[in-house]
Amino acid sequence: MIDVELQVLGAALRAIAEEMGAALVRSAFSANIKERRDCSTALFDERGRMVTQAEHIPVHLGAMPEAVAAVIEHEPAPGEPWILNDPYAGGTHLPDLTIVTRTELGYAVTRAHHADVGGTDPGSLPPESRTLDEEGVVIPPTRLDAATLDSLVARMRNPDERRGDLRAQLAAHRLAESRIADLCARRGRERVADAMEALFDYSERVVRAAIRELPDGRFEGDDALETPQGLLEIRATVTVAADSVEVDFAGTAPQHEGNLNCPLAVTRSACFYVVRCLTAPDLPASGGAFEPVMVRAPAGCLVNARSPAAVAAGNTETSSRITDVVFAAFGQALPVPAQGQGTMNNVVFGNERFTYYETIGGGQGACPDADGPSGVHVAMSNTLNTPAEALELAYPLRVERYELRAGSGGAGAQRGGDGVVRELRALEPCRLSLLTQRRQLAPRGARGGGDGLPGRNLLNGVELPAAASVDLEPGDLLRIETPGGGGYGDWSR
Repeated sequence: MIDVELQVLGAALRAIAEEMGAALVRSAFSANIKERRDCSTALFDERGRMVTQAEHIPVHLGAMPEAVAAVIEHEPAPGEPWILNDPYAGGTHLPDLTIVTRTELGYAVTRAHHADVGGTDPGSLPPESRTLDEEGVVIPPTRLDAATLDSLVARMRNPDERRGDLRAQLAAHRLAESRIADLCARRGRERVADAMEALFDYSERVVRAAIRELPDGRFEGDDALETPQGLLEIRATVTVAADSVEVDFAGTAPQHEGNLNCPLAVTRSACFYVVRCLTAPDLPASGGAFEPVMVRAPAGCLVNARSPAAVAAGNTETSSRITDVVFAAFGQALPVPAQGQGTMNNVVFGNERFTYYETIGGGQGACPDADGPSGVHVAMSNTLNTPAEALELAYPLRVERYELRAGSGGAGAQRGGDGVVRELRALEPCRLSLLTQRRQLAPRGARGGGDGLPGRNLLNGVELPAAASVDLEPGDLLRIETPGGGGYGDWSR
């Protein structure tokens, strides 16, 4: 296939994935999808390999191949939607509902974080969960017909909103099926299939070539997650050899009784993200970019947990720390940015009438040649903030303060980005759930740069722990101060 034709077909496939995302966002009911855009879309070939993805959420996209593989085992018919969220069968954590459909050539996939999927607490991110059943409805790969949809939403809070968001996902799939069929009709099915193969191979070649430019060797990184019982250590050994990378998590803490556990699909996703950042960040991503990366983790450890361990925070908080650890390992071999905030600052307000979920940005670590940006979502999150106007219009909440947390970024020749201060006041009785990290351990600076400030959670001026669940009364005020990023380089010179 000549380069011009490959570029045309590659652009057409990427446009379909992007249009799927636009249709999902525009059709969604919940603020979490239509405002924050906590969703992802991608196209796969007939072998279940990712061909192209929209530029959405890294933790969603890297884990998608596991979901497609789980559905393929059931031999879905063309146009037949299948749904899943089971983290041990292709999912990430329970609020991320994934739909897979077979198109005329391959598979279309959407993954969206729903504001509630049942469980003990509104928002389905209970801070004290120990098993999956406490976190919500567990869905193995299941054919999604009208009766199944009705049955699922009936077990979730705010079923009308859940139904609306699922229909938005289905609308994106119908669009993908139509666009793929049209592309095959115009260009020829075999030519499109050849283009998918060529795009996959091209991504692999580019990433392997970039890995060859890295120094060979064995490099180690470590960091920890905070729990009331103490720290949970994550260790990674990165081995670069010729044109491949192996990441081994031997020495990482065992899975624990809480919900910071990670399925291996999420761990792989974090590793893929780091390698992509350090090799070919501008490459239109496909599964080929992941082929040179091998990820190993002992069965039953924190980053390769076994069912029925709870995983609510694994997808958000542990994936962020895995990213920090793998970057730290590579930092022994080449310049990498200082650590960013290292948390998604998960906040949920809800009762039987409404559920509101958001993540909050913070400081990014400084680079060798630039200050870190302030007030951004870092690493595995790529969402937007919820505008105050949209939040206050839809929910019994008021945004009292939203500003940069001045001075929270680490000092350095290049300064770390500042976190933010966000204050939300409850206007009716509801339940608050927090899943956060970096409240004790500050984001590290690099090459002599200063650490960023750790975050803080306060309710009516009283400090809360990193993970907490509290009943609120009207007038109660939550204040979140997110971490700043680390600085880079010795600022005293």
